[in-house]
Amino acid sequence: MTEHPSWQYDEMQQIGKDYDDLTEVEAYDARHGRFRDVEKENEDILKSLDLRSDHVLIEFGSGTGAFAMQAAARCARVYAVDISRAMLEYAKKRAVKAGLANIVFCHSGFLTYSPIAQTADAVVSNTALHHLPDFWKGMALRRMNTMLKSGGLLYLSDVIFEQGNVREHIGRFIAKLETLAGPDIRKDVEAHIRQEFSTYDWIIDGLLERAGFGIVNKAIKAGVTGRYLCRKETDAVKKA
Repeated sequence: MTEHPSWQYDEMQQIGKDYDDLTEVEAYDARHGRFRDVEKENEDILKSLDLRSDHVLIEFGSGTGAFAMQAAARCARVYAVDISRAMLEYAKKRAVKAGLANIVFCHSGFLTYSPIAQTADAVVSNTALHHLPDFWKGMALRRMNTMLKSGGLLYLSDVIFEQGNVREHIGRFIAKLETLAGPDIRKDVEAHIRQEFSTYDWIIDGLLERAGFGIVNKAIKAGVTGRYLCRKETDAVKKA
């Protein structure tokens, strides 16, 4: 097992919902399904990555395995990484039931995952990077860069704020989700904004560039939801 310095951020701690609780894990898909079309989101990500049958993909924050399973139907191997053992066990059972044997489930995170021997063609992080403070986001992106082949793709999606009218954007975002999914979602999103580490797009832009990525496409929807498609352009180690 790789040794990590004692000063490293503890990414294995649960912030917000406790996804080591099986009840929360089982409720995850139903709760998110009230305000997200997860299958379509995943299809859009996969189309942007243009995966082939010989490709290898790493997903950070794999959750209940919905994206990993859709990706596994298109590529050679998927490494599904998550800090919740309960989430991984749940996802593993789903994969077995679906007859998917090309997913490797890894109990780890952005800062602690031990990279596979071969480099990956794509890395995906969908609504997970916000669990890290900005300094550690930078560290995580640099690590992801080293896991990719030259020219490999990174897809990053998260709650990311566009500068200007941030309070208004957040207020409208929360109100819209409450309309779609009820008052419990309002509480969840308010806790996210208050306790977790979503950040400005210009910070993410800079962290990506300094990690050796070029931004191919970027979109910030309603000032709150950010989606990036990036290509590895430079070895992050050389930029240290």
